[in-house]
Order: sequence, then structure tokens, then C-alpha cells
Amino acid sequence: MGLRDHGGPVGPDGHPVRGVGPIVLLHGLMGRGRTWRRQIPWLRRHGRVFTFDAAFHTGADVAEPDGPAEIATERFVADLAEVLVWIDQGPAVLVGHSMGGLHAWCTAAQYPEMVSALVIEDMAPDFRGHTTRDWTPWFDSWPERFTSVGHAQELFGVVAGRYFYEAFDDGRLHGRLPIWTGIADEWAGRDFWAQWRAVDVPALLIEAENSVTPRGQMRTMCSMHQGADHLRVPGAGHLVHDDAPDVYRGAVEAFLSGLPG
Repeated sequence: MGLRDHGGPVGPDGHPVRGVGPIVLLHGLMGRGRTWRRQIPWLRRHGRVFTFDAAFHTGADVAEPDGPAEIATERFVADLAEVLVWIDQGPAVLVGHSMGGLHAWCTAAQYPEMVSALVIEDMAPDFRGHTTRDWTPWFDSWPERFTSVGHAQELFGVVAGRYFYEAFDDGRLHGRLPIWTGIADEWAGRDFWAQWRAVDVPALLIEAENSVTPRGQMRTMCSMHQGADHLRVPGAGHLVHDDAPDVYRGAVEAFLSGLPG
């Protein structure tokens, strides 16, 4: 499972307190749980924080999927539900970036008793018509191993390069590119509006100005959900939490502070 418990808030007497309950951080496609390391310390003030690596993001030696169902969104939702059952600390706040955001709201839709609130970062329900065909030449340009953070930043940029290098295993990919492409290909053939409409918990939607999401969809998501707030972060790229960390932190802490504890 690769679940990691990072601890949570303590009271004046030094004993643990509940806060908003468990906070589970969900990484994006080609990411990993440890890429949340800069957010974990301040999130621990609000609840007990957990991270885990999604299926097919656990190492280069991961087995090939048996078929499309193995990399479908429903499989990842089932995995997340299993994680929440294992944590067994009541409904959780799910904080998801990109793919992790999709899995978060689909889990809230299917297992409402397990989720108390959502933070969705730069993800939308409908990518139909967007294919991954343009990814292949870019993937082919990647070296077998990145020798340093700087090496990764030369290809991906400062923020994304650091993010990917932290996810890699000693500079090598922590999964297989064809599998990751297959995960994204599912999004090109279906939408997830029905799952979003089924969500009935407070939600914070954080959108990058330089977003990967189709224009206007995250604002539409907010308009459909009475308990949702939408924030568009000027100048930020897809990795808002690392690209505009102070804005991201301020928005998330304000949101968590408004939840029942």
C-alpha cells in the first residue's frame, strides 16, 4: 500500500488532538506521496496527515496491468477506499492534485461516509478529445536516469523538475511511461461530471492561471456545488502548491479552519 503516517496536531499538554480528522494527500499522475513534503509540516497543525503512492507509481519494477480495468479510475477509487478503511479515524479530508483530485471527488461520490471535505487542485471532469499522442516524442527525449535535480530541471523547469526528481528513485522513473499514458488516455474517452454532481461535502477548488484543465470547467464545478469555493491563482502553473506555495497554503488553511473540528 505504501501508506505513510506523518502525525498530527498536539494540544498544550503534548497529547494528540483530532483537528479536522485525517488528511490524506493524493499526488498527481507521475507523482508520488513524498512530493508533498513541503506541505506536510503546516498541514499537521490541522489533522493527522497521510500520504501514499498510487498504483503504478511505486517503482520501475511494477507489474503490467492485466487490462484496462486495472488502470481505470474505479480501481484507484477502490484503492483509496481501502486506505481510508485501514486508517480508520473517521471521515477524511482528501487533498488531491490533478489525478489525485479526480480520485478524491470520485471517492467522495462513491463513499460519502468516508470523506468530510475536499481540496481539488487543477483538475476538471471532462478531458474528452484530449489525447496523449503528443506525449510520445517528449517521453522519448527523457534520459534513462537523471543525474541530479538540476538535470531534471533542465528538461522540466525549476518547479516541475524538483517535483519529478523527488518522485524518482535515484533519478530513475518510479513507474512505466506506457502505463501512465494509458491512465491519461481514459480521461480522453469519458467525463466525470456525474461523480462531481454526487459530491455533497465542502470543497475548495484551486485552479492555476496556466492550467492544464479545459477553460472554465473548474468555475462551472463551483457553480454546481453550493458548498464549493473556487480560487484561480494568478501566474501559477499546474503544480500550484509548489509554484505559489504561500497562496496555496493560505487558501487551504483558511478552508480547513472553517471545517468542524
